[in-house]
Amino acid sequence: MGIVLNQSIKNTLITYFGFAIGAVNALFLYTHFLGKTHYGMVAFLLSAANIMMPLMAFGVHNTLIRFYSRCQNETQREQFLSFMLWMPLLLIIPITSITFFFYDEIAFYILKENPTVRPFLWLIPLIGIFMGYFEVYYAWVKVHMQSVFGNFISEVLVRSVVMLMLFAVHWDWLSKDDFIYGLALAYLLQFVMMKSYAMYVKMPVLQFKIPHNSKEIFGYSFFIILSGSVAVLLMDFDKVMIPAYENISSNALYSVAIFIATVIAVPSRAMLQIIYPITAKLMSENKLGELQDLYQKSAINLQVFGGLIMLGIFLNIKQIYLLVPPEYSGGIWVVFLIGLSKFYDVILGNNNAIILNTKYYRWVLFFGVMLVVLIIGLNMIFIPLYGIVGAALATLISVIIYNSVKLWFVVSKMNLFPFTQQTLRSFAIIAIVFLLFYFWDFPFHPIPSIMLKSGLITAVYVFWNYRWKISAEVNEVIDGFLHKLKP
Repeated sequence: MGIVLNQSIKNTLITYFGFAIGAVNALFLYTHFLGKTHYGMVAFLLSAANIMMPLMAFGVHNTLIRFYSRCQNETQREQFLSFMLWMPLLLIIPITSITFFFYDEIAFYILKENPTVRPFLWLIPLIGIFMGYFEVYYAWVKVHMQSVFGNFISEVLVRSVVMLMLFAVHWDWLSKDDFIYGLALAYLLQFVMMKSYAMYVKMPVLQFKIPHNSKEIFGYSFFIILSGSVAVLLMDFDKVMIPAYENISSNALYSVAIFIATVIAVPSRAMLQIIYPITAKLMSENKLGELQDLYQKSAINLQVFGGLIMLGIFLNIKQIYLLVPPEYSGGIWVVFLIGLSKFYDVILGNNNAIILNTKYYRWVLFFGVMLVVLIIGLNMIFIPLYGIVGAALATLISVIIYNSVKLWFVVSKMNLFPFTQQTLRSFAIIAIVFLLFYFWDFPFHPIPSIMLKSGLITAVYVFWNYRWKISAEVNEVIDGFLHKLKP
């Protein structure tokens, strides 16, 4: 876990820095400078583009990681990389052509309730292409175990550009409509920066030769398109469906709550950047003992970090909402529901990476297709009844079912299990800390109140995790820190 922990710590710091910028954007700049209607449009467009991303990437970002370690020599690696760079065009060209020729029909079908979004609909496939190729080049640096700078580009760059554009809107340098068009340029810049760094890490020798295992590559990529679409639908489909039933400004309220809850998944996003290629390598070498060790360590470490973040959010949520304009309130239950779904994602460790690298991966596709039907059905039921809370409830139910199926799959097919006795102890600590701190707040300004309460929560939580030795890696880091403090 040495390289994992080292790069995970760096990635976590970078990711939280990016999330700090994103928090300023989502909670303050969007809400004060852009307004609910345009904020809702941004949430819809980016969610729709994110749903299209697996199609635009042709699943290459996962295929590259799975098959790269199987290349026997440099010649095969060069052929494989070139093939990966051309593959996305097989779907990009027909999808963009369909969008161009049937733009009016698509716009009418999707935006009957919110026609103001129509002029921006063409940005969805364009941003989807930039997102897709960004992920392709990001996967290329991951297989070379160079995830840190790529993570900086991923987490910090677009958010920083968006922040600058929001201030430009505030200073009347950009109109609100121009800001939405500018989002495409922000994602173009992210893609160009990622490509440049990938070329720096390893310059490819472009070829037009099809690899000998192209049939297997295509089959796996089609699976990734479908399974990746399922995963993205879990995260973003609600923000695409809300405008079909409610005013698009409701997406703004939902986006604020979603952003707050998503912070729980930051440790997972950071650690899995480096764990994914290691998992693929262990699977290809059939080192199941090492894989089991990595599985359990990743699960408990992510549960410890994710649990602390979840407690910090849940126990300060009332104070957090005092910092945003009153018209954006009403999303506390969304935070709780989405937060629980994110935490369930977190505690499964590298479960998804294991599934994507087994010979049984196609079985999961069947459950994914069923889940899509479930997501659509639950959103159609709950959004008309409960609005944005209904969308969050649909997401939580879908995540619980989908992740439970994937966990069962890994346990039954691979005989790998992520949980230990320490898992139960960690849950006990989380429950105790929640009950200790939820029912009181400091009676002063929200910011010092959040800081003081968070400090107390962290002290109690870290102490009991250290005392009960929940994570050997975390205890090792704390011991090292304490050793440095000694005279």
